Amino acid sequence: MSAEAGVGYLILAALFGLLFGSFLNVCIYRLPRDVSVVLPRSFCPECGAGIRWRDNIPLLSYVVLRGRCRDCGKGIGIRYPLVELAVAVLWVLAIYRYGWTIAGWKWAVFEAIMVALFWTDLEERLLPDEFTLGGALAGLVFAFFVMVPGAAGELLLPERTPVVRSLVNAGLAAFFLAGPVWFIGFAYSHLRKKEGLGMGDVKLLLLLGVFLGLEDGLLALLIGAVAGSILGLIYVRAMHKDAASYELPFGSFLCAGGALVPLLIKI
Repeated sequence: MSAEAGVGYLILAALFGLLFGSFLNVCIYRLPRDVSVVLPRSFCPECGAGIRWRDNIPLLSYVVLRGRCRDCGKGIGIRYPLVELAVAVLWVLAIYRYGWTIAGWKWAVFEAIMVALFWTDLEERLLPDEFTLGGALAGLVFAFFVMVPGAAGELLLPERTPVVRSLVNAGLAAFFLAGPVWFIGFAYSHLRKKEGLGMGDVKLLLLLGVFLGLEDGLLALLIGAVAGSILGLIYVRAMHKDAASYELPFGSFLCAGGALVPLLIKI
């Protein structure tokens, strides 16, 4: 355990993660529908009834209500407790690995963004700009304080300050991860006259590059591509889908790969 991450800090990280996970559930539902995440207050998607404060306690309320709306009795999606639990666990792991530091919170923010994008792509086949481009902007801000890894900055600008090298690494990683995929998608759409990879995937790769750097970003891309290919094929075969027309949520697999990298490798 990092010296800066005592048990008390890990408990705080878990509590903050539960609360932020609850807010992310609002974003996951509303952003793809162009609904404000501020107003109206939380409501049941089935009957529209406002959710009481006591029914909006992360994890606990889901258990107490047995996964059903108090007003209409319809089932509450399992995604809600899963998101809250996932963010809490990932924040604990990030703080455990990197400490109660700027680096620790950089990766906590990154993990939360990955969770949100995982679910929006899985449910709606959308990767909202608020998370992709907004997340990339947040990554650039963190790059001023936490070094973005990469050989390019060390080789090209050995005499420059760490901040300059960090920003260069972030920029080059974003370009080399997102650029080729954008070009492949552009060429595919013109040759086949139908959309290949969406721009959302390109923006997601931009985000991964800014946070992870080129080498670790490529690792996230590799994990996502391999997992997507294997699990996607298994799902298509098991559910008897048409492999030629089924839209695989590739962004979800990229997010899973991205979330794993800073937890597996200390960046």
